[in-house]
Amino acid sequence: MLPLTAQNLPSLADGLPVPSYDRGALRTGIVHFGVGGFHRAHQAMYLDRLMSDGKALDWAICGVGVMPADRRMRDALVAQDGLYTLVVKAPDGTLEARVIGSVKEYLFAPDDPEAVIEKMAAPQTRIVSLTVTEGGYNFNAVTGQFVAENPDVQHDLQPGAVPRTTFGLITEALARRRDRGVPPFTIMSCDNIQGNGHAARRSFVAFATLRDPALGEYVEQHVAFPNSMVDRITPVTTDEDREEVRKRWGVDDAWPVVCEPFTQWALEDVFPQGRPPFEDAGVQVVADVEPYELMKLRLLNASHQALCYFGYLSGYRLVHDVAQDPLFAGFLLAYMDREATPTLEPVPGIDLDEYKHQLIDRFSNAQVRDTVARLCAESSDRIPKWLLPVIRHNLDTGGEILRATAVVASWARYAEGVDEQGQPIEVVDRFADTLVPLARRQREDPLAFIANRELFGALAENERFVSTYRSVLASLHTNGARATLEELATAS
Repeated sequence: MLPLTAQNLPSLADGLPVPSYDRGALRTGIVHFGVGGFHRAHQAMYLDRLMSDGKALDWAICGVGVMPADRRMRDALVAQDGLYTLVVKAPDGTLEARVIGSVKEYLFAPDDPEAVIEKMAAPQTRIVSLTVTEGGYNFNAVTGQFVAENPDVQHDLQPGAVPRTTFGLITEALARRRDRGVPPFTIMSCDNIQGNGHAARRSFVAFATLRDPALGEYVEQHVAFPNSMVDRITPVTTDEDREEVRKRWGVDDAWPVVCEPFTQWALEDVFPQGRPPFEDAGVQVVADVEPYELMKLRLLNASHQALCYFGYLSGYRLVHDVAQDPLFAGFLLAYMDREATPTLEPVPGIDLDEYKHQLIDRFSNAQVRDTVARLCAESSDRIPKWLLPVIRHNLDTGGEILRATAVVASWARYAEGVDEQGQPIEVVDRFADTLVPLARRQREDPLAFIANRELFGALAENERFVSTYRSVLASLHTNGARATLEELATAS
């Protein structure tokens, strides 16, 4: 069994493609925060495609970890010279694997924040990209305001503090570039947030202004923040995935990545310091990303939430089992057709009817084995950004809200932390300590959960939303998740 390292690449199995380019000649041009499975199945994969064609050789990635949990990724990638196996799982069981080589180096910020800052301050770095999750931008879900009270943010704002947040590290690098006369890099968000570039701009400008108003003005006026839409279902890597790579290809890879065949990236073309020729690798480089991102957030991402809580409460644990159930597939299509689609504008080059049915097919891919629990995690970062805008739009326009509101009720029921068989549910959410007690009060006080203005704003004061929510929640408590869905399926 060969460990996956640069030295061992020539000895790997013939059926496993490896980088054809000289990795020793690569130069780092991108620093990326949040090197998880999605980044490695998506942005890093696109760059590997370009490098395999002899392009973008000066745009290699330096990965950065900030959170304590990132130490594991650091250990894996450093030991493997940045290499990893990407396994694409088709619905028919076909597996297509290749070794990705576009990640040239990895830095763990808690160990050496100065090295991270200087890597970004170097003129060779022209893009700093982010997949730090929806919660990583530190803004209030209702007001959109930057949460300055965050203890880590407060730490980084102290004079002379050694930065420990993404904001502190990146802003310090921008300050050094300004002081050295080096043009600022572009900050490219790849997270599932509507207007992710605008969201990144608000957060970084707010942090920089709190640190130094002149620096905040500099960031606002001179740093580019392109919007993007990213899409590829990438489940958490399991020990079974590692073992499959060992058995099939004879490679000992500490952290391979598995994903579906489908991939999409729509990217706003705003890069003052240049960019790789992403369009040559299949990226849609466009002038306006908003139609694509709203399509993805309100159809794909919100539909993930539509299936996960009802699915978990109904006893399902794998996403494909939920999506293959006709009751659930019908519910998802009804939500997309009757509630989400009316909130969208036409999307250039996309047939929305085809896209929606394709989503059901993608969710149904049994080979990917995505877990329902993964989709249920961090809901307080997801529901306010993906689903509540659909409800608010339809409340304003007189549209239907039944199914989207039912998803909120299913989240509230799931957040009680006990399933329909009385078994405990691990509620993975940064606000779990607040949400679970609220959810457990709702049998006596049905509005306890949605009265949380930090997440729902004034929705609990809207009579149409409240009456719909109460009805569905009562059915979940009395009849259970599946019977509630059956009742919803008969609704006009």
